[in-house]
Amino acid sequence: MNKESKVYVAGHRGLVGSAVVRKLKSAGYSNIVVRTHKELELTCQSAVEDFFTQEKPDVVILSAARVGGIGANSTYPAEFIYQNLAIALNIIEASKSCSVEKLVNLGSSCIYPKLAPQPLKEECLLSGPLEPTNEAYAIAKIAAIKLCKFYNQEYGTNFVSLMPTNLYGPNDNYDLNTSHVLPAMIRKFHEGKLSGGPVVLWGDGSPLREFLYVDDLADAIIFVLEHLNASDIGEFINVGTGKDITIKDLASLIARIVGYNGEIVWDVSKPNGTPRKLLDVTYLHSLGWNHEVELEEGIGMTYQDFIANYAN
Repeated sequence: MNKESKVYVAGHRGLVGSAVVRKLKSAGYSNIVVRTHKELELTCQSAVEDFFTQEKPDVVILSAARVGGIGANSTYPAEFIYQNLAIALNIIEASKSCSVEKLVNLGSSCIYPKLAPQPLKEECLLSGPLEPTNEAYAIAKIAAIKLCKFYNQEYGTNFVSLMPTNLYGPNDNYDLNTSHVLPAMIRKFHEGKLSGGPVVLWGDGSPLREFLYVDDLADAIIFVLEHLNASDIGEFINVGTGKDITIKDLASLIARIVGYNGEIVWDVSKPNGTPRKLLDVTYLHSLGWNHEVELEEGIGMTYQDFIANYAN
Protein backbone atom coordinates (compact mmCIF):
# COMPACT_ATOMS: atom_id res chain seq x y z
CA MET A 1 0.00 0.00 0.00
CA ASN A 2 1.27 3.48 -0.84
CA LYS A 3 0.33 6.96 0.37
CA GLU A 4 -1.69 7.60 -2.82
CA SER A 5 -4.03 4.64 -2.20
CA LYS A 6 -7.70 5.50 -1.89
CA VAL A 7 -8.65 4.52 1.68
CA TYR A 8 -12.28 4.16 2.72
CA VAL A 9 -12.80 4.44 6.48
CA ALA A 10 -16.21 3.03 7.42
CA GLY A 11 -17.47 4.62 10.62
CA HIS A 12 -15.21 7.69 10.49
CA ARG A 13 -17.24 9.62 13.08
CA GLY A 14 -16.89 6.99 15.79
CA LEU A 15 -14.19 6.56 18.40
CA VAL A 16 -12.03 4.26 16.25
CA GLY A 17 -12.80 5.68 12.81
CA SER A 18 -12.04 9.27 13.80
CA ALA A 19 -8.70 8.16 15.29
CA VAL A 20 -7.87 6.24 12.10
CA VAL A 21 -8.57 9.30 9.94
CA ARG A 22 -6.34 11.44 12.20
CA LYS A 23 -3.51 8.90 11.99
CA LEU A 24 -3.83 8.42 8.23
CA LYS A 25 -3.60 12.16 7.64
CA SER A 26 -0.62 12.54 9.97
CA ALA A 27 1.09 9.63 8.18
CA GLY A 28 0.71 11.37 4.80
CA TYR A 29 -2.37 9.67 3.34
CA SER A 30 -4.49 12.25 1.53
CA ASN A 31 -6.94 10.18 -0.55
CA ILE A 32 -9.32 9.29 2.27
CA VAL A 33 -12.98 8.56 1.53
CA VAL A 34 -15.67 8.84 4.20
CA ARG A 35 -19.47 8.88 4.33
CA THR A 36 -21.80 9.80 7.18
CA HIS A 37 -24.57 7.46 8.27
CA LYS A 38 -27.04 9.80 6.56
CA GLU A 39 -25.08 9.63 3.31
CA LEU A 40 -24.57 5.84 3.31
CA GLU A 41 -26.66 3.27 5.20
CA LEU A 42 -24.20 0.42 5.71
CA THR A 43 -26.92 -2.10 6.60
CA CYS A 44 -28.41 -1.63 3.10
CA GLN A 45 -26.68 -3.96 0.65
CA SER A 46 -27.62 -2.10 -2.54
CA ALA A 47 -26.45 1.23 -1.11
CA VAL A 48 -23.07 -0.25 -0.13
CA GLU A 49 -22.69 -1.92 -3.55
CA ASP A 50 -23.43 1.36 -5.35
CA PHE A 51 -20.94 3.24 -3.19
CA PHE A 52 -18.12 0.74 -3.82
CA THR A 53 -18.84 0.64 -7.56
CA GLN A 54 -18.68 4.43 -7.71
CA GLU A 55 -15.68 5.07 -5.43
CA LYS A 56 -13.57 1.94 -6.07
CA PRO A 57 -11.46 2.18 -2.90
CA ASP A 58 -8.06 0.46 -2.82
CA VAL A 59 -8.14 -0.08 0.94
CA VAL A 60 -11.06 -0.48 3.37
CA ILE A 61 -10.93 -0.06 7.14
CA LEU A 62 -14.08 -1.54 8.66
CA SER A 63 -14.50 0.36 11.94
CA ALA A 64 -18.24 0.95 11.65
CA ALA A 65 -20.30 -0.93 14.25
CA ARG A 66 -23.22 -0.76 16.63
CA VAL A 67 -21.41 -0.65 19.97
CA GLY A 68 -22.21 -0.17 23.66
CA GLY A 69 -21.56 -1.38 27.18
CA ILE A 70 -23.20 -4.14 29.21
CA GLY A 71 -26.48 -2.24 29.56
CA ALA A 72 -26.90 -1.53 25.85
CA ASN A 73 -25.83 -5.04 24.81
CA SER A 74 -28.28 -6.63 27.24
CA THR A 75 -31.18 -4.36 26.26
CA TYR A 76 -30.81 -4.41 22.46
CA PRO A 77 -29.32 -7.82 21.51
CA ALA A 78 -31.39 -8.14 18.30
CA GLU A 79 -30.21 -4.75 17.02
CA PHE A 80 -26.60 -5.54 17.96
CA ILE A 81 -26.47 -8.86 16.11
CA TYR A 82 -28.48 -7.76 13.07
CA GLN A 83 -26.80 -4.41 12.44
CA ASN A 84 -23.26 -5.68 12.97
CA LEU A 85 -23.85 -8.74 10.82
CA ALA A 86 -25.37 -6.62 8.05
CA ILE A 87 -22.51 -4.08 8.08
CA ALA A 88 -19.88 -6.83 7.89
CA LEU A 89 -21.69 -8.84 5.20
CA ASN A 90 -22.22 -5.82 2.97
CA ILE A 91 -18.76 -4.26 3.25
CA ILE A 92 -16.79 -7.51 2.99
CA GLU A 93 -18.79 -8.74 -0.03
CA ALA A 94 -18.54 -5.35 -1.78
CA SER A 95 -14.80 -5.27 -1.09
CA LYS A 96 -14.41 -8.64 -2.80
CA SER A 97 -16.65 -7.70 -5.72
CA CYS A 98 -14.76 -4.45 -6.33
CA SER A 99 -11.29 -6.04 -5.96
CA VAL A 100 -10.23 -4.06 -2.90
CA GLU A 101 -6.48 -4.62 -2.37
CA LYS A 102 -6.64 -4.87 1.42
CA LEU A 103 -9.37 -4.75 4.07
CA VAL A 104 -8.85 -4.38 7.81
CA ASN A 105 -11.77 -5.76 9.81
CA LEU A 106 -11.98 -4.65 13.45
CA GLY A 107 -13.47 -6.97 16.02
CA SER A 108 -13.55 -6.94 19.81
CA SER A 109 -12.05 -8.91 22.69
CA CYS A 110 -15.60 -9.97 23.64
CA ILE A 111 -15.34 -12.64 20.91
CA TYR A 112 -13.51 -14.86 23.40
CA PRO A 113 -15.25 -17.38 25.69
CA LYS A 114 -16.24 -16.01 29.10
CA LEU A 115 -13.95 -18.36 31.02
CA ALA A 116 -11.12 -18.80 28.51
CA PRO A 117 -7.59 -19.06 29.96
CA GLN A 118 -5.92 -15.69 30.57
CA PRO A 119 -4.26 -13.94 28.84
CA LEU A 120 -6.44 -14.65 25.82
CA LYS A 121 -4.57 -16.24 22.94
CA GLU A 122 -5.92 -16.09 19.38
CA GLU A 123 -6.43 -19.87 19.34
CA CYS A 124 -8.98 -19.61 22.19
CA LEU A 125 -11.68 -18.47 19.76
CA LEU A 126 -14.78 -20.71 19.90
CA SER A 127 -13.31 -22.87 22.67
CA GLY A 128 -16.20 -22.27 25.11
CA PRO A 129 -19.44 -20.35 25.84
CA LEU A 130 -19.52 -16.56 25.41
CA GLU A 131 -20.34 -13.96 28.07
CA PRO A 132 -24.19 -13.77 27.92
CA THR A 133 -24.37 -9.97 28.32
CA ASN A 134 -22.64 -9.33 24.96
CA GLU A 135 -23.22 -12.62 23.14
CA ALA A 136 -25.14 -11.02 20.26
CA TYR A 137 -22.39 -8.51 19.48
CA ALA A 138 -19.69 -11.17 19.85
CA ILE A 139 -21.38 -13.57 17.43
CA ALA A 140 -21.60 -10.85 14.78
CA LYS A 141 -17.90 -10.06 15.23
CA ILE A 142 -16.94 -13.76 15.07
CA ALA A 143 -18.94 -14.09 11.85
CA ALA A 144 -16.99 -11.17 10.34
CA ILE A 145 -13.68 -12.85 11.22
CA LYS A 146 -14.83 -16.07 9.55
CA LEU A 147 -16.08 -14.14 6.49
CA CYS A 148 -12.63 -12.64 6.01
CA LYS A 149 -10.95 -16.01 6.57
CA PHE A 150 -13.12 -17.85 4.05
CA TYR A 151 -13.05 -15.03 1.46
CA ASN A 152 -9.25 -15.15 1.63
CA GLN A 153 -9.37 -18.93 1.28
CA GLU A 154 -11.85 -19.06 -1.61
CA TYR A 155 -11.27 -15.81 -3.49
CA GLY A 156 -7.64 -14.97 -2.70
CA THR A 157 -8.53 -11.67 -1.04
CA ASN A 158 -6.25 -9.89 1.43
CA PHE A 159 -8.66 -9.26 4.31
CA VAL A 160 -7.10 -9.06 7.78
CA SER A 161 -8.88 -9.00 11.14
CA LEU A 162 -7.63 -7.20 14.25
CA MET A 163 -9.09 -7.85 17.70
CA PRO A 164 -8.56 -4.77 19.88
CA THR A 165 -9.05 -4.78 23.62
CA ASN A 166 -11.31 -2.23 25.39
CA LEU A 167 -10.78 1.18 23.78
CA TYR A 168 -11.03 4.75 25.04
CA GLY A 169 -9.95 8.21 23.99
CA PRO A 170 -11.05 11.39 22.18
CA ASN A 171 -14.52 11.32 20.61
CA ASP A 172 -15.73 8.56 22.95
CA ASN A 173 -19.39 7.95 23.79
CA TYR A 174 -20.38 9.40 27.18
CA ASP A 175 -24.09 8.51 27.05
CA LEU A 176 -24.68 6.62 30.30
CA ASN A 177 -27.26 4.36 28.61
CA THR A 178 -24.95 3.11 25.86
CA SER A 179 -21.34 3.89 26.84
CA HIS A 180 -18.53 1.58 27.91
CA VAL A 181 -17.18 1.53 31.45
CA LEU A 182 -14.27 3.98 31.18
CA PRO A 183 -16.06 6.92 29.49
CA ALA A 184 -19.11 6.31 31.72
CA MET A 185 -16.87 6.65 34.79
CA ILE A 186 -15.34 9.88 33.45
CA ARG A 187 -18.79 11.40 33.10
CA LYS A 188 -20.06 10.09 36.43
CA PHE A 189 -17.06 11.35 38.39
CA HIS A 190 -17.14 14.72 36.62
CA GLU A 191 -20.82 15.17 37.42
CA GLY A 192 -20.20 13.92 40.97
CA LYS A 193 -17.48 16.53 41.40
CA LEU A 194 -19.94 19.24 40.34
CA SER A 195 -22.84 17.99 42.47
CA GLY A 196 -20.89 16.82 45.51
CA GLY A 197 -23.00 13.65 45.65
CA PRO A 198 -21.97 9.97 45.66
CA VAL A 199 -21.08 8.14 42.45
CA VAL A 200 -22.82 4.80 41.86
CA LEU A 201 -20.97 2.20 39.76
CA TRP A 202 -22.12 -1.21 38.50
CA GLY A 203 -21.03 -4.51 40.07
CA ASP A 204 -18.51 -5.01 42.85
CA GLY A 205 -15.41 -3.63 41.12
CA SER A 206 -13.60 -6.98 40.99
CA PRO A 207 -13.43 -7.67 37.21
CA LEU A 208 -10.09 -7.09 35.50
CA ARG A 209 -10.01 -5.14 32.26
CA GLU A 210 -7.38 -4.06 29.76
CA PHE A 211 -7.62 -0.63 28.09
CA LEU A 212 -5.96 0.67 24.92
CA TYR A 213 -5.84 4.35 23.94
CA VAL A 214 -7.62 4.59 20.59
CA ASP A 215 -4.78 6.44 18.82
CA ASP A 216 -2.56 3.45 19.60
CA LEU A 217 -5.07 1.18 17.86
CA ALA A 218 -5.07 3.53 14.85
CA ASP A 219 -1.28 3.31 14.81
CA ALA A 220 -1.51 -0.51 14.88
CA ILE A 221 -3.96 -0.46 11.95
CA ILE A 222 -1.58 1.61 9.82
CA PHE A 223 1.32 -0.66 10.86
CA VAL A 224 -0.66 -3.67 9.61
CA LEU A 225 -1.68 -1.89 6.40
CA GLU A 226 1.91 -1.02 5.57
CA HIS A 227 3.76 -4.14 6.73
CA LEU A 228 1.49 -7.21 7.04
CA ASN A 229 -0.85 -9.24 4.87
CA ALA A 230 -3.46 -11.91 5.62
CA SER A 231 -0.83 -14.58 5.01
CA ASP A 232 1.32 -13.07 7.80
CA ILE A 233 -1.48 -12.82 10.33
CA GLY A 234 -3.60 -15.94 9.94
CA GLU A 235 -7.22 -15.74 11.07
CA PHE A 236 -6.82 -12.61 13.22
CA ILE A 237 -4.44 -10.91 15.62
CA ASN A 238 -4.91 -9.36 19.09
CA VAL A 239 -4.18 -5.67 19.69
CA GLY A 240 -3.74 -4.47 23.26
CA THR A 241 -1.31 -3.44 25.97
CA GLY A 242 -0.88 -6.79 27.73
CA LYS A 243 -1.73 -5.08 31.05
CA ASP A 244 -4.99 -5.04 33.02
CA ILE A 245 -6.51 -3.31 36.05
CA THR A 246 -9.45 -4.02 38.35
CA ILE A 247 -12.56 -1.91 37.79
CA LYS A 248 -12.24 -0.73 41.40
CA ASP A 249 -8.68 0.50 40.83
CA LEU A 250 -9.75 2.06 37.54
CA ALA A 251 -12.47 3.96 39.40
CA SER A 252 -9.94 5.27 41.93
CA LEU A 253 -7.58 6.35 39.13
CA ILE A 254 -10.30 8.19 37.19
CA ALA A 255 -11.64 9.83 40.37
CA ARG A 256 -8.15 11.16 41.11
CA ILE A 257 -7.62 12.46 37.57
CA VAL A 258 -11.05 14.12 37.51
CA GLY A 259 -10.63 15.52 41.02
CA TYR A 260 -13.57 13.72 42.64
CA ASN A 261 -13.20 13.20 46.40
CA GLY A 262 -16.67 11.93 47.29
CA GLU A 263 -18.16 8.52 48.03
CA ILE A 264 -18.08 5.64 45.52
CA VAL A 265 -21.04 3.23 45.87
CA TRP A 266 -20.90 -0.21 44.22
CA ASP A 267 -24.31 -1.49 43.07
CA VAL A 268 -23.85 -5.26 43.38
CA SER A 269 -27.34 -5.88 41.97
CA LYS A 270 -25.85 -4.99 38.55
CA PRO A 271 -23.77 -7.47 36.52
CA ASN A 272 -19.98 -7.58 36.59
CA GLY A 273 -19.60 -9.10 33.13
CA THR A 274 -16.66 -11.35 32.30
CA PRO A 275 -14.35 -11.81 35.34
CA ARG A 276 -11.19 -11.01 33.37
CA LYS A 277 -10.40 -10.00 29.80
CA LEU A 278 -6.68 -9.64 29.06
CA LEU A 279 -5.34 -10.19 25.56
CA ASP A 280 -2.14 -12.05 24.79
CA VAL A 281 -0.36 -9.61 22.47
CA THR A 282 2.85 -11.63 22.12
CA TYR A 283 2.38 -12.18 18.39
CA LEU A 284 1.84 -8.52 17.45
CA HIS A 285 4.79 -7.50 19.63
CA SER A 286 6.94 -10.07 17.84
CA LEU A 287 6.02 -8.46 14.53
CA GLY A 288 7.33 -5.10 15.69
CA TRP A 289 4.40 -3.12 17.10
CA ASN A 290 3.85 -1.93 20.68
CA HIS A 291 1.54 0.61 22.32
CA GLU A 292 2.84 4.03 23.40
CA VAL A 293 0.19 5.63 25.64
CA GLU A 294 -0.07 4.34 29.21
CA LEU A 295 -3.42 4.33 31.03
CA GLU A 296 -3.00 7.32 33.34
CA GLU A 297 -1.76 9.57 30.52
CA GLY A 298 -4.52 8.37 28.21
CA ILE A 299 -7.27 8.97 30.76
CA GLY A 300 -5.92 12.47 31.35
CA MET A 301 -6.08 13.28 27.63
CA THR A 302 -9.54 11.73 27.35
CA TYR A 303 -10.83 13.79 30.28
CA GLN A 304 -9.54 16.97 28.64
CA ASP A 305 -11.41 15.98 25.46
CA PHE A 306 -14.54 15.40 27.56
CA ILE A 307 -14.21 18.84 29.17
CA ALA A 308 -13.65 20.55 25.82
CA ASN A 309 -16.38 18.83 23.81
CA TYR A 310 -18.98 17.10 26.01
CA ALA A 311 -19.11 18.46 29.54
CA ASN A 312 -21.76 21.06 28.71
